[in-house]
Amino acid sequence: MLLIPAIDLKDGHCVRLKQGDMDQATVFSEDPAEMARHWLAQGARRLHLVDLNGAFAGKPKNESAVKAILRAVQEYADENDVEEIPVQLGGGIRDLDTIERYLDDGLSYIIIGTAAVKSPGFLHDACSAFPGQIIVGLDAKDGKVATDGWSKLTGHEVIDLAKKFEDYGCEAIVYTDIGRDGMMMGVNIDATVKLAQSVSIPVIASGGVHSLKDVEALCAVQHEGIEAVICGRSIYEGTLDLRSAQERADELSEEA
Repeated sequence: MLLIPAIDLKDGHCVRLKQGDMDQATVFSEDPAEMARHWLAQGARRLHLVDLNGAFAGKPKNESAVKAILRAVQEYADENDVEEIPVQLGGGIRDLDTIERYLDDGLSYIIIGTAAVKSPGFLHDACSAFPGQIIVGLDAKDGKVATDGWSKLTGHEVIDLAKKFEDYGCEAIVYTDIGRDGMMMGVNIDATVKLAQSVSIPVIASGGVHSLKDVEALCAVQHEGIEAVICGRSIYEGTLDLRSAQERADELSEEA
């Protein structure tokens, strides 16, 4: 079970939202690149970036901050003689040119959310053009998928879309329970397992992580196909220690 720190970007700063509400943003750092270095020093093996402004605008808005993070990650890898540290990004990615530009900048994975739901053909093209590098982000509330920075609830069932996108060749699915994101109420284990059981590609859990208990609960069901969990407010506010939680997850994975 991989623990992936989230770096959410708003106006060039590292923030966390509550339930995706841009008006409920807590700024945790003015320097996202420095925050990336911090999490890598704490043992992170992968980073999850979100362009929050981009998610609402439908086009990249924090590209300079993303580039600064990628430079910091490369510098850290070089200094510590570490192999490539994957970085994934979502938020406002709506065309193939943007994907290509970001991958050229050094991103390992691109997460497509709203565009996947609204323009399945675009997702299909992206999976064909960039095999192994496209992840789908499915954000849901009560089993229904939301789009446009979570501002619009669709009639689409999560599992139906997941199966469809798996056929397109997506690398993995990031599944977020909107009602729990940023609220530290605990991960929606049942819904995450149900989704993982319905597809053969890996599922990355997101939303609601609060403490080590949540990590242990996910480790207990990782055999269902849940390979990672994105950690946000919990690691920023200190209710979860990233280094010790990853060590515990490694222990449980070895025992499984």
